[in-house]
Amino acid sequence: MAAIAPAERHNAVAEMPDELRADVRLLGGLLGQVIAEHGGPGLLADVERLRKAVIAARRRETTADEVAAMVAEWPIERAVHIARAFTCYFHLANLAEEHYRIRILRQRDRDDVPLRESLAEAVQELRGDDRLTELLEGLEFRPVLTAHPTEARRRAVVTAIQRISTELDRYNAPGVGAGEREEANRRLLEEIDILWRTSQLRSTKLDPLDEVRTAMAAFDETLFRTVPQIYRSLDAALAPGTGTREPLARPFIHYGSWIGGDRDGNPNVTAKVTREAVLIQAEHVLIALENAATRIGRTLTASDLYTPPSAALRSALSQAEDDYPEIVSEAATRSPQEPHRQWLVFVAARIAATRRRDLDLAYRSPSELLAALRLAQESLRQGGAVRQAFGELQHLIWQVETFGFHLAELEVRQHSEVHAAALKEIASGKLSERTEEVLATIRVIGWIQERFGVTACPRYVVSFTRSADDIAAVHELAAHALGDRTPVLDVVPLFESGEDLDNSTAVLDGMVSLEPVRRRLADNGRRIEVMLGYSDSAKELGPAAATLRLYDAQAALTAWAAANDVRLTLFHGRGGALGRGGGPANRAVLAQAPGSVAGRFKVTEQGEVIFARYGHTAIARRHIEQVTNAVLLASTTAVESSNAAAAAKFRALAEKVARASEAAYRSLTEASGFPEWFALVSPLEEIGSLRLGSRPARRGLGAPRSLDDLRAIPWVFAWAQTRVNLPGWYGLGSGLNAVVSEDGPDELRSAYQEWPLFASLLDNAEMSLAKTDRAIASRYLALGGRNDFVEQVLGEYDLTRRLVLEVTGHTRLLENRRVLSRAVQLRDPYVDALSHLQLRALSALRADGDLSEDERERLSTLLLLSVNGVAAGLQNTG
Repeated sequence: MAAIAPAERHNAVAEMPDELRADVRLLGGLLGQVIAEHGGPGLLADVERLRKAVIAARRRETTADEVAAMVAEWPIERAVHIARAFTCYFHLANLAEEHYRIRILRQRDRDDVPLRESLAEAVQELRGDDRLTELLEGLEFRPVLTAHPTEARRRAVVTAIQRISTELDRYNAPGVGAGEREEANRRLLEEIDILWRTSQLRSTKLDPLDEVRTAMAAFDETLFRTVPQIYRSLDAALAPGTGTREPLARPFIHYGSWIGGDRDGNPNVTAKVTREAVLIQAEHVLIALENAATRIGRTLTASDLYTPPSAALRSALSQAEDDYPEIVSEAATRSPQEPHRQWLVFVAARIAATRRRDLDLAYRSPSELLAALRLAQESLRQGGAVRQAFGELQHLIWQVETFGFHLAELEVRQHSEVHAAALKEIASGKLSERTEEVLATIRVIGWIQERFGVTACPRYVVSFTRSADDIAAVHELAAHALGDRTPVLDVVPLFESGEDLDNSTAVLDGMVSLEPVRRRLADNGRRIEVMLGYSDSAKELGPAAATLRLYDAQAALTAWAAANDVRLTLFHGRGGALGRGGGPANRAVLAQAPGSVAGRFKVTEQGEVIFARYGHTAIARRHIEQVTNAVLLASTTAVESSNAAAAAKFRALAEKVARASEAAYRSLTEASGFPEWFALVSPLEEIGSLRLGSRPARRGLGAPRSLDDLRAIPWVFAWAQTRVNLPGWYGLGSGLNAVVSEDGPDELRSAYQEWPLFASLLDNAEMSLAKTDRAIASRYLALGGRNDFVEQVLGEYDLTRRLVLEVTGHTRLLENRRVLSRAVQLRDPYVDALSHLQLRALSALRADGDLSEDERERLSTLLLLSVNGVAAGLQNTG
């Protein structure tokens, strides 16, 4: 059964590394002190009672009914405080685990051998491959930040945790003295006290520009500094002497963003918002570039006696002094005989003018700034200061090449039905506000390209692309909006449903016959981008069938691109949760269809995933290196051939699994009364009250009538709260059983060993099953009054769990993932505590007896706090 045997949890506790155990005890002890100070020893005692009770229930020393009875005894206000306590504990436990992970990464990076799944390891493996140079020349990693509402934590909570992280670093710093440690302990206590006093729930709904500013925190804190470190790592792997020679590594990371551009189903994203979003991005990147240029300039104190400037630099400085004497003369007075310093100070002044829009002094483009930086670099090289030429100055050059003046390529997305309706209105001459907004958006794209260059906003993604007419509609609307001044548009079809995935190549056949597309192909080297939607396909077909359908679509699109002489980039619309295409990104890359990667990988990064992957420089660097390592290896002939052979060998088996799994999934989700039952057994409706983002939970193209109108994020989020995690595994058991019942498990075992796609499918399902708790889930499912659905869900769970273990050869879930298994086992009892608190609130709200408005509000507060806490405990939402 799903409950963890006492011995297994005891082993997990015993296996916890000493450093991690010490941090958890330190932070937990300080939180306990804060709780006692705030609510008295009685509150801390109740928290401890619940903690011990859920652990005892896991050990089968008590029952879930007894735990539920304990929770029911407390007044709602007390239950709210206890929910806050467990939520804060998870925030601190997550922080301790992050610090331990960073420690381990740093320890492993001290070895002489390349870190596993790093850029250095990939270069070492590919050293003898004839395609290494070609792969590196064409290498692209394009992470696209989205505002999909899956980050349950308020920004205030996130920043409080970041401050605690800083103090924990100071507390654990090597060689710290007793006085310094005592002060760090005091500061930790102060910051944990602030975390406790900070409301976990948002009081106001986010607007799109709030989301833009939140994403900018990841850039300010991490991304800007991490990117040159990664290029440096690649450069060092390619040849000795990095930092003293021309770099061999070229920029390959290109950030994109949908935040402020994605208006599919979000009426709050307007043309004005899109314009403001790119201006906010520009403000942040220009400040970062100015600060970097200033910092580097201050260090370039090399005297012209020992590092004579080049003639070109002398001439440029002389011209600058003639044009802007107040800036250059002041720099020369402060730094006489230091021409390189004077030049970088001037460069910083011009970047500041670019931000202020002082057109007389501003750089007109990033290429103009790059020319100025390379002028200094070449002068330093000629003067013999190669370390200064190719050290920090090269980092700044890489940053300009990566981020430009716009930081990330802003992408616009809109639903195909909106475009079709707009064209009808234009034909009739009566334009609605929505159609006016569509035209205004295209005009803003044109303005962005004029201001920041074409690369700042070239892509227009069309949701639910059904035919080439949906692509043509965007070009027609652009002509209506701007006539001959139509902006450069790469219109990207997004295929989401099973039917659309099957028809994707037919759509492309029609797309390449369109005159605007033909012109664009002639200009861009015959590049086309196609987006694949993992979330909606999984919600429609189930995880197993969707995985295999997406794989087939990738293979078909790759073959189509080869036949049509097109350089194809597949844009993977993955979510953070396993039910939305999540899971380890590097393993997902290695499981792609042969030829579909070709050195290029583009993927959405959203919600809690942004801060999980980009909240700390060490973790961000590790994530990017792992993905890039996989992109390089997946593009080799050896890996492509191996994947192709496995796909051919197990094709019939995959089709049998897909058919049976989809049938099982649809028999549940399309059954009469299922949507209503799902809303009863989960906090689906209440999740909207968390104000996770600016976008509504339902699509805005009509009243919600079924699950089709429900977005994938609340679908996955709500199932995670029930501890069922159904979108991550449902139907897979029936799919596997269709093979096992006829032929036994041997061929499935071979597929698991030989085919990365099938291994990834089962491993992700295993991870999702491990986060499922049958006993707790049963209590949620019982709230809907449909025993037939309960039996169907739990029966499929039992079947899936049994067959996944049988096929993988594991004796327990996550047997081969020791670190993750330990984390799940240690967290489960504490998540149970929050689930019991949530069940109390949910049961009362669903019973809907004679609740007063005040009682309903207090129960809703308890419910939402527990939702927030469970999300922190499971470390994923949607």
